[in-house]
Amino acid sequence: VMSGDEQEPSSYYVGVDVGTGSVRAALVDQRGLLLAFADQPITKWEPQFNHHEQSSEDIWAACCVVTKNLRETCWDKAGHFFDLPDFLSWKATGVTARSLCSLVCKWTYSAEKGWDDSFWKMIGLEDFVADNYSKIGNQVLPPAASLGSGLTPEAARELGLPVGIAVAASLIDAHAGGLGVIGADVTGHGLSCEGQPVTSRLAVICGTSSCHMGISKDPIFVPGVWGPYFSAMVPGFWLNEGGQSVTGKLIDHVVQGHAAFPELQAKATARCQSVYAYLNSHLDLIKKAQPVGFLTVDLHVWPDFHGNRSPLADLTLKGMVTGLTLSQDLDDLAILYLATVQAIAFGTRFIIEAMEAAGHSISTLFLCGGLSKNPLFVQMHADITGMPVVLSQEVESVLVGAAILGACASGDFASVQEAMARMSKAGKVVFPRHEDKKYYDKKYRVFRKLVEHQKEYSAIMNGD
Repeated sequence: VMSGDEQEPSSYYVGVDVGTGSVRAALVDQRGLLLAFADQPITKWEPQFNHHEQSSEDIWAACCVVTKNLRETCWDKAGHFFDLPDFLSWKATGVTARSLCSLVCKWTYSAEKGWDDSFWKMIGLEDFVADNYSKIGNQVLPPAASLGSGLTPEAARELGLPVGIAVAASLIDAHAGGLGVIGADVTGHGLSCEGQPVTSRLAVICGTSSCHMGISKDPIFVPGVWGPYFSAMVPGFWLNEGGQSVTGKLIDHVVQGHAAFPELQAKATARCQSVYAYLNSHLDLIKKAQPVGFLTVDLHVWPDFHGNRSPLADLTLKGMVTGLTLSQDLDDLAILYLATVQAIAFGTRFIIEAMEAAGHSISTLFLCGGLSKNPLFVQMHADITGMPVVLSQEVESVLVGAAILGACASGDFASVQEAMARMSKAGKVVFPRHEDKKYYDKKYRVFRKLVEHQKEYSAIMNGD
């Protein structure tokens, strides 16, 4: 017999997440549990080196496939200019309203002042100002607002859903991940943030690249960190968004480029493991009596192989590795992988320090995204920042966040905050090993020296 709280929920929501390589969708109930999941790859073209293209029609088709799969368990080029989340909600509802999240975070729109005509004139796109900004959006809605009359008959047929289902004003994927984790119920985990406001939490959405989302009651300007944006993620709060240009992509690049990678692949396949699960167990094997992290005592990485987004905002920066030897074996690959994971965690620490110096007060990290499935990545973030890391009960937090929007648009919850508290739950909590703090403080000093030195080299080369 179920108690009142445990009765089977009667309403279900579909969360859709468009990533770099695939579209993912989930069926989520009112308790925030994923009941079904589907994904579909999307096509990427590289017409020339470093030029990447995707097709919005292909993305919409993939959205239709995943949504139909869940149920079983043309746009005019000159008419409108959409960011992807707004394109998808337009395809679903026929409503051209834009999400405040997309416009504020990507399109230089101000929640207080609206569009800035001088910017469009300066870059030669004054056409966008014409006809009351009809091509770029003159109706702007906060995330989770209900769009028009819901799903149009055509979209309903293509998605395999009933006509008129409520559709929410969208969020950018990382912001949906932040929404999906930052309000999680942490009761009973022994965390200091349990009695603190939600502003003491930092959501880190870590995949191909990483976003660091912190919210505050009043606007805080953080040099090198985007924002503050009002109501762009959690209604009523100001959002600051730090980021790292490459994280998952950097780890892949370093590991796949090593001479021992074919051997690693063969051994991981023989054990039916991912290469990263194999590397993590290999590190445990070679660490001897010391903690795993100590294997990089003389190997240090600066991770900006693709420039720095936060907190330096310097796209000219390059990657650095110091401590290389002639060794090319599996041990060498495992230790280089570890040093790269640590470098990304030091980058997170650098961003947190900039946010705290500007007025944020952060005590706990909430991680989601692909890299949060890697226990070494999670433990290094805890050890290097000195903060506990909370993982969601549901790993696919972006989808839970997207479903939370749908839950609010449907009217089932009075506010986004209420839906967040009900639908996102803390799963595992990873605490830092405080006994290793001195070692990581030293490595962090080296980390900060690396970029100082890189700037000195640049000054020498650019000098007379």
